[in-house]
Amino acid sequence: MKKFWEVKQSANNSEAEIYIFGEIVSSKWDDTDTTAASFQKDLRSLGEISQINLHINSPGGSVFEGIAIGNMLKQHKAHVTAHVDALAASIASVIVSSCDEVIMPENSMMMIHNPWTISMGNAKELRKQADDLDRIAESSVITYLAKGGEKLTEEKIKQIMDEETWLSAKEAYDIGLCNEIIQSNQIAACASDELFESYRNVPATLLQQKQFPERNEVTDERRKMAEQSEINLNLLKQQLEEL
Repeated sequence: MKKFWEVKQSANNSEAEIYIFGEIVSSKWDDTDTTAASFQKDLRSLGEISQINLHINSPGGSVFEGIAIGNMLKQHKAHVTAHVDALAASIASVIVSSCDEVIMPENSMMMIHNPWTISMGNAKELRKQADDLDRIAESSVITYLAKGGEKLTEEKIKQIMDEETWLSAKEAYDIGLCNEIIQSNQIAACASDELFESYRNVPATLLQQKQFPERNEVTDERRKMAEQSEINLNLLKQQLEEL
């Protein structure tokens, strides 16, 4: 099975390559998954380096895990260059925007939208959930605005998020979320049918390119991990209430 997550150090030990080629998750089922904990562990193992090249081809995933990964990159002493090899969607676009420099092939894309969740409860609970989502979205807005600089206004990025916008490399460049556009590559977007179905405005060309390595059959252990993820999410909601 092709790994979705990998770290490689160069021969001179001053430069490292980091690859995120799949979903960003809150519970690590196996070595193919990227979590904030696995990212932190591997990042620390690199030691003192001056350059990180982050290669990303991801449909997104857990908002909190992605924000944590983005903050780790932002706070790292090394210069971090993000390469959007095909797709940086949802929280993956926040990770990319946390980097010092962003390079996109002309046929790559970035997708930006508001965070969403599946919820149930009474009217009061659902209103609280909507308020929580608005507060979570603000953390992404801050990251996008810091990256976009003078090219991007708060009004513009909120409109982009509201409309679930799929940005070409040129469009990302025009609003400051990309620093350099390079020649097209041949890497297919990495996302499952299930994830694409959760988005509203997926470009037809992207649907034709999608490619996702098969995962192992869901086991009882993985179901337990999924249940634990739900418990963790509820704990995060409680923490938000205390803010």
